[in-house]
Amino acid sequence: MSLLLQSPPPSALSASSRQELRLRFAVRSATPTFAPSFRRSFPQIRASANFSSSLDSGLSTEFDAISKFSEIVPDTVIFDDFDRFPPTAATVSSSLLLGICSLPDTIFRSAVETALADSVCYGLESPDARMSCFFNKALVNVGSDLVKLVPGRVSTEVDARLAYDTHGIIRKVHDLLTLYNEIDVPPERLLFKIPSTWQGIEASRLLESEGIQTHLTFVYSFAQAAAAAQAGASVIQIFVGRIRDWARNHSGDPEIEAALKRGEDPGLALVTKAYNYIHKHGHKSKLMAAAIRNKQDLFSLLGVDYVIAPLKVLEPLKESVTSSNEKYSFVRRLSPNSAAYYNFSEEELVKWDQLSFASSMGPAAVELLAAGLEGYATQAKRVEELFGKIWPPPNV
Repeated sequence: MSLLLQSPPPSALSASSRQELRLRFAVRSATPTFAPSFRRSFPQIRASANFSSSLDSGLSTEFDAISKFSEIVPDTVIFDDFDRFPPTAATVSSSLLLGICSLPDTIFRSAVETALADSVCYGLESPDARMSCFFNKALVNVGSDLVKLVPGRVSTEVDARLAYDTHGIIRKVHDLLTLYNEIDVPPERLLFKIPSTWQGIEASRLLESEGIQTHLTFVYSFAQAAAAAQAGASVIQIFVGRIRDWARNHSGDPEIEAALKRGEDPGLALVTKAYNYIHKHGHKSKLMAAAIRNKQDLFSLLGVDYVIAPLKVLEPLKESVTSSNEKYSFVRRLSPNSAAYYNFSEEELVKWDQLSFASSMGPAAVELLAAGLEGYATQAKRVEELFGKIWPPPNV
């Protein structure tokens, strides 16, 4: 759902490697590389019986057909695939800023240089305050450019180093929103991307009560998804493939073990459960499935609000042109009607608080959340280091 530059390692900021950096549309964060010794295989998740609807597509491609069920957001290279897979929404992040600074000819470069030349930031005496000002201005300048390029909402990353500071998150969002207001970006076009710690979820609840739209990310457990829905988060993002990767190399997570015992893929099962919870209990949140690894993942989640899928999955669907007498049938796996029949345990229907939330976070969610936060924090530090080297920019 987002425009994100694939971040290079520190050495990639040299001229020799600039050609290798590609501008991508994706929602990603840095996570550890898991060992390839897969110990488990996962069967296809089972569709809800008796409550599915089908579409006799009659359309030109499979991609067209599945787009009738869910908003498909491509993970695509802007220069090569913008026409074929145009993005509908975007995210501005520290990783994007790093990539922009390594590509001097990108259309977003002037947005960063303008931020580094900002007179208000320039006049701040404290180096930390000055750097924070530059960082905020750069995010907002790029975000405002993205608003002009995509029809949907632009999500702005909130510093992951604030993940356990509810009031710090709220202050940061207010600061960013003030800057957006100064350049007349409508608030309804904006989301603020916040990690799904308990403190982040509380910040989302308070911000949503002010009418500020939030995007909760790094969701790897039902407790996180349900608490985020109760908080009224506008978008909740679950990483299907990362959960599967963890399960293939680890054991001991009760939520994952329960899914496997039912014969379900744990990542797909979490999306299904979260979707049904949101719709059965009337929450306003939209659900986003990310880290889609193959076509079957996508087909298993048809009906979810947003699906982020890589080109290796989407391109075959786009190329599957049907003849005039050829028809495909696609099954909607997730729907409000089927959600009404989904059963939850009493423990799952609690009003989530910090204690119940913490006690329900299994090892997979704890480890994957920590890895995501570490990756985001590292990216933010690299941006600050880079800004420190290139500030002041030319002609300042």
